[in-house]
Amino acid sequence: MASQQIGPDNAGVDTPPEEVVDGRWLAAHLDDPDLVVADVRWYLDGRSGRDAYEVGHVPGAVFVDLDTVLSAPPSTEGGRHPLPDPDRFARDMGRLGIGDRSVVVAYDDAGGTIASRLWWMLDALGRPAAVLDGGIDAWSGALEPGPHEREPARFTPRPWPAERLATADEVEQARHRNIVILDARSTRRYEHGGSVDPRSGHIPGARSMPATHNLTEGRFRLPAALAEQYLAVGAADRAVIAYCGSGVTACTDLLALRRAGLADGRLFVGSWSAWGADERRPAEPGPDTSA
Repeated sequence: MASQQIGPDNAGVDTPPEEVVDGRWLAAHLDDPDLVVADVRWYLDGRSGRDAYEVGHVPGAVFVDLDTVLSAPPSTEGGRHPLPDPDRFARDMGRLGIGDRSVVVAYDDAGGTIASRLWWMLDALGRPAAVLDGGIDAWSGALEPGPHEREPARFTPRPWPAERLATADEVEQARHRNIVILDARSTRRYEHGGSVDPRSGHIPGARSMPATHNLTEGRFRLPAALAEQYLAVGAADRAVIAYCGSGVTACTDLLALRRAGLADGRLFVGSWSAWGADERRPAEPGPDTSA
C-alpha cells in the first residue's frame, strides 16, 4: 500500500504506508482527526474483549466487537462469523465514528490475527486500513481505561465484492483446479479438529498455513520471508482461497499474501464452521502431506 493523501478534505492525513504499521507510526499520527484506532480484541475461550478494552486501550481507540459488528448472526450455512449486511456494517462503522474519510488502524493482543478481519473488510471495500504490528504491546505510551466514543460519521454502504470472496461451491470446484486452498487454523485443528469445530479434519487438498506462521515473536514476518513461505505451498503464482474456523484468522493469511507482494487471495467466509457442518462436504483428517 503506497502512502497517499485521502483527498482534498483530508489534507495532511496519510494512508498507512503498508498493511501493517508500527507503534512509532501510530504515535506520530494519533492526533490526526481522521485516524481511527480500533481495538478488536476477541477470545476464542469466551473471555470478553470489551472487558479487556475497558481495562486499558490505546488512547482514543474505539472497541469494535467481532461478534456483533464484524459478523452477522451465526448460521449453519453461513458459519459462526458470516459477513454482516453492508447497510448494517455501514451503520455500525458510522456509529463508532468510522466514516468515509477515516483511516483505520486495527489492533488486538494476538499478533493481528483477529484485527486482520477488520483490515480485510475495510480493504475489500476500498477503505484505507492497517494492522498495528505487535498489537497493543506495540504501544509504548500509557493506556486509557474505560470506554471512548467518537462523533458519529457517515460511512457509505458498499456491497461486499464478489471477487474477494469464495462460496462453498467455489471451494469445492477449486479442489479440482489449479487453485491453492489454505487452512489458517492451528496445525492441531487442521489435523484433528477442535472443540469449536463441527467435525474433525480439513477440506481435502487444503494446505496447512496457520495464521500464527505469519508472525515471529508476535510481529509480522518480513515480506521476503512471507513470500518464501507461500512459495513453499505453491501460492506464489496460483490463485488462493483462504479459510479457517470461521473466516477470521484466515484474513491474516490474506494480509500476509499482500505484505509478501503476491496476488490477493479470496476469503471463504463460512470456513470450516460452515463446510464441516454440511455432511455432504468431504473432510480429510490427518497431517498435510502435500509437500
